[in-house]
Amino acid sequence: MRRISFRRTTGCLVLVIAVFAAVAAGVGMFGSGGPGPWEHVSVRGETVRIFGRGVYQHMSEDVAPQGIAQDVVTFFIAVPLLLRAYLRAGDGSAGRKLFLAGTLLYFLVTYTFYLAMGTYSALFPVYVLLAGTSAFAFGLALADLSFDEVRTAYAGEKIHKVSGVFLLFSSCSVIALWLGVIVPPLLDGSVIPKAVEHYTTLIVQGFDLAFLLPLSLVAGVQLIRRVPFGLLLGAVYLVFLSFLMTALTAKVLAMAFLGQNVVPVIFLIPSQAAVTVVCAYLLLRAFGGKR
Repeated sequence: MRRISFRRTTGCLVLVIAVFAAVAAGVGMFGSGGPGPWEHVSVRGETVRIFGRGVYQHMSEDVAPQGIAQDVVTFFIAVPLLLRAYLRAGDGSAGRKLFLAGTLLYFLVTYTFYLAMGTYSALFPVYVLLAGTSAFAFGLALADLSFDEVRTAYAGEKIHKVSGVFLLFSSCSVIALWLGVIVPPLLDGSVIPKAVEHYTTLIVQGFDLAFLLPLSLVAGVQLIRRVPFGLLLGAVYLVFLSFLMTALTAKVLAMAFLGQNVVPVIFLIPSQAAVTVVCAYLLLRAFGGKR
C-alpha cells in the first residue's frame, strides 16, 4: 500500500514539473517584449551589452541566448523524456528507475541555476515551484532505489570502469577550465573576472566547483570500484550529464549562430556530449534498463 501511495506522489510531482517546465521553457523561447538591445554600465564600471528582449531581457547578450537554447532542450527533449521515464519506471526495473532519478536531477539543477542566475522576471515563482518539486521528486526517486537492488541488477563487465574514467576526465577538465577563469584575476590583482559581467558573482562556476564537480569525481571513483553506491550515483549522474551536455551543445550552436567565436568548443562539447550519452545508455543497459 505504501508503494502505491509513494508512486502516486511521485507521479503528481512529475506532472507538475512537466507542465510548468514546458510553460517556463515556452515563455523563454517565444516570449517577446522589451526595449531591444542596449548597453549597461555595471557597478564595477564594465560596459555590458544587454539582450533586451523577452523574459531574459535584462541578461547579457552572451548569456540570454544560452538560456533560450537550454529552454529548447528542456521543452523538446527533457520534458517528454521525463514523462516517459516515469511511466516506464513503474515496471520496477532498476535501470529505468535510475533513468528517472537522473532526469529529475537535470530539472533540479537547471531550475536551481535559473533561480540563482536568471535576472528577476515574472517566471520567478515558476522557477521556485520547479526547483522545489524537482528536489522532492528526486528525493523520492532515490528513496525508491536500494544498494542491494542496484548491485543485484547490474550485469556489466567493463562499462562501469569506462564510465568512471570518463567522469573523472570530464570533471577534471571542467575544474581546470573554471579555475582558469577565477585564478588569473586573483593573481594579477583585478580580482573580478570579465565573465562576471553585470551579475553579482559567478553562479555556474561556483555551484559547479562546490557541488556538481565533487559529486562527479566521487561518482567516477566509486563507479570504477563497482561498489553499489558508485553504481547508483554514477548511473544517475551520467543520465543528468547527458541532458546537461545536450543543453551545452545547444548553447554553443546558439553562440555560433550569433557570430561568436566558438572554436574549439564547437568540436569539444558535442563530442563530449556524445560520449556521455553513449556511456549513460550502455550503463543503463547493464541494469536491464534499455531506454
